[in-house]
Amino acid sequence: MTVAVPPEWSSITVGPVTTRLIEAGPHQASEAVVFVHGNPGSAGDWATLVGEVGELRRAVAFDLPDFGQTVAAPGFGHTIDEYTDFLDQALATLGISRAILVLHDLGGFFGLRWAAADPDRVAGVVLIDTGVLPGYKWHRWARVWQTPGLGGLAQATVTSAMFRRQISSQEPRGLPSEFIDEMYENFDRRTKSAVLHLYRDAKSISDDAARLSPPLAEADLPALVIWGAGDPYLGSEYAERQKQAFPSADVHVLPQSGHWPYIDDPATVSHLLLDFLRTVA
Repeated sequence: MTVAVPPEWSSITVGPVTTRLIEAGPHQASEAVVFVHGNPGSAGDWATLVGEVGELRRAVAFDLPDFGQTVAAPGFGHTIDEYTDFLDQALATLGISRAILVLHDLGGFFGLRWAAADPDRVAGVVLIDTGVLPGYKWHRWARVWQTPGLGGLAQATVTSAMFRRQISSQEPRGLPSEFIDEMYENFDRRTKSAVLHLYRDAKSISDDAARLSPPLAEADLPALVIWGAGDPYLGSEYAERQKQAFPSADVHVLPQSGHWPYIDDPATVSHLLLDFLRTVA
């Protein structure tokens, strides 16, 4: 049984940005398990898993620009390519030359672009309710955010009660109140603006599948796919489709989970993740 070690909070400077970092395990290792959060999210989402993984390997997570407690540099455009570049620069700053990526939600868009650019840098991939999305049709709120004018109005008028109700009502098991509270506290004006820009840039993300899948499939990277059957944003039918990019993927659809299975079923996700990491050389 793996016992979590208390992860260490600190910060790193990536170009002009100082970002919050959480880390466990051997801090100087050049290979690490790298957790990349989605929307709304932050490095704090991964605190428990970073501690558990730290018993086996170096594990890191950090806020992406204008998420969590990290402020983007002036002129940052909040595009998928810019976030991908930030991920690349952050790993270089941390001395990580090879990574096992653990990706969730929008983090999959950045992480998979980074991986496809040079699969030799990737020791393995864990996809949690994210991945290549051929033919994907956006959920209702994404379509609102992608609509100029309407998206900004929706973001400006969202209240704490609305936010909590919208998140909780769509999750099969619900989510802990403290987790939702932290998401809302981080969902400030700069994050709302980042979300609008990101979702508009990602509007044709389904096209990425045709571009990213060939180099990833050729590399046939070790992969673990974990998906909540009740995910209201990214349907679980996409779980098996990840084999388009990861032919040898081990796929698990959790019947009672929603979009955040590492929060609503942490024991199962931890077990699957740690077992997977033990098999990756």
